[in-house]
Amino acid sequence: MTQIPPEGAPEHVSLADYLPYQLVVAANAVTRLVSRAYEDRFGLSIPQWRLMSVLAEGPLTQQAAVVRTAMDKVRVSRAAQDLVERRLAVRLSNRVDRRSHSLELTAAGRRLFAEIVPLARAYEAALLAGLAPSEVATLKRLLGQLESAAGTLYGADTAPPPPERAE
Repeated sequence: MTQIPPEGAPEHVSLADYLPYQLVVAANAVTRLVSRAYEDRFGLSIPQWRLMSVLAEGPLTQQAAVVRTAMDKVRVSRAAQDLVERRLAVRLSNRVDRRSHSLELTAAGRRLFAEIVPLARAYEAALLAGLAPSEVATLKRLLGQLESAAGTLYGADTAPPPPERAE
């Protein structure tokens, strides 16, 4: 989407003050923090963790996982393959459409996920420790509004492409 800047708008953008840049920098900092823990302790990448998180709620097709994780098809496919190879997830055939399958966590995958959740919650709590509960609620509400606005601006019928890195 291209718009003409309003009259009197500055001719340049200070990257440090540019909201999209600030969001990416913050997301990347958080991702680096948690990815190190997931990789070091559990041998999981961020895409694998995201996929496990949505599969912990129940079986999904890979296409549904793409939507739920905000990752592209290739990233979901690679994460799924890695989880299957590690026997943390299985592919289940669709009885109605044999070309389709769903992914589901195995018992080992559910146990590993249950082990990771307290760590994930601890990181979240540590990151939000300096904020009042009302500020956390406001932050989450505002992030949802930004996501919605980006989707609307990108196109009413399509979602924006997933971020390159964020957690």
